[in-house]
Amino acid sequence: MKGSVKKAIIIIGVLIVLVICVLLNLRPVENFQQKYEGVDLSADVEGAVREGTYTKYLNAHEDAACPAEDIEVDLFAYMEGEGVEVYENYEGEEKALYTDTESTVTWKVNVPEAGFYNLYLEYITVESRGVAIERSVYINGELPFDDAGNIIFTRTWTDASEPKVDNQGNEIRPSQVEVYKWQSTFCKDDMGYIINPYQFYFEAGENTITMEGVNEPMVLKKLTLAAIDDSVTYEEYLANCPGEGNSETNINYVQVVQGEDSTIRSESSLYAKYDKSAPNTQPYSVTNTILNYVGGETWCSAGQWIEWEFSVPEDGYYNITVKGRQNYARGSVSSRTVYIDGEIPFEEMEEISFEYENDWNNLTLADADGNPYKIYLTEGTHTIRLEATLGGSGILLEELEDSIYRLNQIYRKLLVYTGATPDQYRDYNIDQVYPEVMEAMDLESKRLYKIVDEMVAYTGQKADKIATAQTLAQQLERFVEKPNKITEEFTTFKDNITSLGTAVLNMGETKLDIDYLVITSTDTEPEKDEANFFSKMWHEIKAFAATFYVDYDAVGDVYEENDEEVVTVWILSGRDQGTILKSMVDDTFTPDTGIKVNVEVVAANALLSAVMAGRGPDVVLSVGADQPVNYALRGAAEDLTQFEDYQEVLSSYTESSYQQYCLDGAIYAIPETQTFNVMFYRTDVLEQLELEVPQTWQDLIEMLPTIQGNNMSIGIPSAAGSSGSASASTTIASNAADLSLYFSLLYQYGGDLYNEAGTKAEINDEAGVEAFDVYTRFFTDYGIPTYFDFVSRFRSGEMPIGIASYSTYNTLMVSAPEIKGLWDFTLIPGTEKTDENGNTYIDRSDFITGSGTMMIASDDEDTKQRAWEFMKWWASSDAQVRFGREIEALLGSSARYATANINAFSQLAWTADDIEVLTEQWRQTVGIREIPGGYYTGRHITNAVRKVINDQEDPRETIIDYTITINEEIAKKRSEFGLPLE
Repeated sequence: MKGSVKKAIIIIGVLIVLVICVLLNLRPVENFQQKYEGVDLSADVEGAVREGTYTKYLNAHEDAACPAEDIEVDLFAYMEGEGVEVYENYEGEEKALYTDTESTVTWKVNVPEAGFYNLYLEYITVESRGVAIERSVYINGELPFDDAGNIIFTRTWTDASEPKVDNQGNEIRPSQVEVYKWQSTFCKDDMGYIINPYQFYFEAGENTITMEGVNEPMVLKKLTLAAIDDSVTYEEYLANCPGEGNSETNINYVQVVQGEDSTIRSESSLYAKYDKSAPNTQPYSVTNTILNYVGGETWCSAGQWIEWEFSVPEDGYYNITVKGRQNYARGSVSSRTVYIDGEIPFEEMEEISFEYENDWNNLTLADADGNPYKIYLTEGTHTIRLEATLGGSGILLEELEDSIYRLNQIYRKLLVYTGATPDQYRDYNIDQVYPEVMEAMDLESKRLYKIVDEMVAYTGQKADKIATAQTLAQQLERFVEKPNKITEEFTTFKDNITSLGTAVLNMGETKLDIDYLVITSTDTEPEKDEANFFSKMWHEIKAFAATFYVDYDAVGDVYEENDEEVVTVWILSGRDQGTILKSMVDDTFTPDTGIKVNVEVVAANALLSAVMAGRGPDVVLSVGADQPVNYALRGAAEDLTQFEDYQEVLSSYTESSYQQYCLDGAIYAIPETQTFNVMFYRTDVLEQLELEVPQTWQDLIEMLPTIQGNNMSIGIPSAAGSSGSASASTTIASNAADLSLYFSLLYQYGGDLYNEAGTKAEINDEAGVEAFDVYTRFFTDYGIPTYFDFVSRFRSGEMPIGIASYSTYNTLMVSAPEIKGLWDFTLIPGTEKTDENGNTYIDRSDFITGSGTMMIASDDEDTKQRAWEFMKWWASSDAQVRFGREIEALLGSSARYATANINAFSQLAWTADDIEVLTEQWRQTVGIREIPGGYYTGRHITNAVRKVINDQEDPRETIIDYTITINEEIAKKRSEFGLPLE
């Protein structure tokens, strides 16, 4: 009886919860209209204004007309030109204008009627580094708005061949090659916030247009001031189409175009992919890798497009259905613009949207009532292009980005007054000291409320990402009502701004998968293609069973383990990297050399035990910089100097990049990746503080009173804790601490970590002690923080200068769009010295580390020779360039490959200016040798730093004491390996 009562209570409780959930879902979405109604949200408040925006530019010419006539610019009658050349009979054109990477060309144009025009171009790319083309556009010698300084022109890519099939039955995606063809485009927003092309205002009479090269060359054949056309509606489109409909012979026409069979695309990352998660993906396999869809994570940014070719048997009207899937962002829609034969047929095709759904969704292009759009096509071949667009959310995201910029201005202004951690028991009277800040907070709160309402209206629900904006709006409203709350919640305020920035970044992604497209005659409906419960269950059973007999570690062609002619390669960095490597091996290395290679993706901690058991690989990739020498000391790694051509291989690498692999004249690895520090700085904040970019450490120290006087700080790699920059990958600098800056200072002061023989540490000499003293004084005397999140503080402007790994550049480019154009990076500060001729110079020695490719020891000379052939190929510039481009295409720009091959590095997707800075800093890098007992060095330098900072110990005595301890361990290890002690 008691059990029955208990069950009844549980059932009632569950029902109550379900009813509550239903009622909550039925609640009307909260609306904040009363908070901002009647308020001028376009007003500016002192100290919280973003200048140079496109919106302000349009508002400055809000009464301007839109003339109806195009004005063609004579490309070849340019006034001034640098880095330009006229090409004759180029790619089917009588004349074309080549503009180089750093070109500048100015045209004079006579405008009959003042007003807004679009800038229309026709261009073709030329063989180069394969990255997007960038240009700055000046009107009458001035940038009309900030984003005109960064106009992007895309390239065109296609498959190099048909997909290959390995001996396991898996399809291998083909490499991507560039298609050199004429393209037409308008100058538009590369972020996709502004959907329509940029409108440029021209005065009546004589004007000038200047295009300045920022990145990559291009060839132009046409430049036009195009009249701004109104979109054609669907009804107008139908009225202009000939014919009544399909003939009887075209009834029941159906053509399926597989998504993976796209012909061209705007980026090399938009290649065919495979999906094993759904039973109704076509084609389908649960055991083999079958390329069966396109899009995915990489098809996420506005402006990216994929194009397919198809043909129809006769003139007539057709319907189009897209089988897509948007299971990436709950509460969001993923939108695409549809182009037929290069044009948007009517305005309703400017945005078709896929709502969040776990399963594939067959979306027939139709009006709001579900009536399919009729597309008129002539007999023959046509193209359909789907271009990612932010649709109606774009303008809202731009407003949010501007809001974040203003909120950071507000935060920095309060920071100057209260500091990063205000005293909660002190009354700062902020409303009296900064009345304009209170006004700005009030206005920004209302702006955010309005954006929340508009985003909810657009998506139909309040997603978690836009809820961040509501949280911030409520906090600002609370600050206005109770100013004392500002100091209580100051840290939370900064965190909320950062969270909103991340949310905007996520909302700006519009990911979508495409399985296939269907073109049908208007009297035919495509087949329903849905997975039911039973098909899903059977799919899961088969997928589970496959895990017992499918080898997921091996990739590509797999050869028998007992085949003595096979080179076994282990890669420790990840499956995506392994797949790309194996694809390169199978289509390039093995056909050229006849050497078969097995590539296996293995966890780094499996290597040691495998080598000890005699089951290790022949070659291992991506090993930490400390590993080769430590394996060599135990007879487990091969000395590469035994091969006659080793110097030729290393000629593409700087000496500093392989210093850590050297011991007693032997070299035990080829460098693979590398990293070193550069200095990042906020140009807007330094300008506001009237400061120049520091060249020496003394310059930086002299700037500190101004920076810290405004309650800001700088960031340098800290051995006392996590500094937010990349940890060194060697045991010289422990993973918990970042000693890279100390090592840089040590070499700038003329010191060295070890003596020439590598028998003892020399950080207790005068140079070592001085470098240690300077380094620790940054924290003890100058109050530089030891724990900080550099990216977050840099975004807010709280940390306008920071020393960090150059890979941080990629993170900032991807994660901080709101400060685009407001920051840069340069060489690290140095130490001023005088050379033997009495000339002064700045020593910018910079610590370098990375990963390498190591050959495991073997007694078989043939095995070693085959392994060496593979290592030579892998270390070559061509292989490194291809791998770098493909890994960035797969994982995005934040995963840009940090190749150690200096020739390959210059061909990756960096701008010309970036390459110049990085190459100059690279030239001044220093590598530190790995020696027996070297693990003690980083560990005890870290201990010494922490003792000085935390216990206020004397720097000189501390480093000298720890050097004795380090040298005792080095001597012990050298004795263990039978090495001389002097």
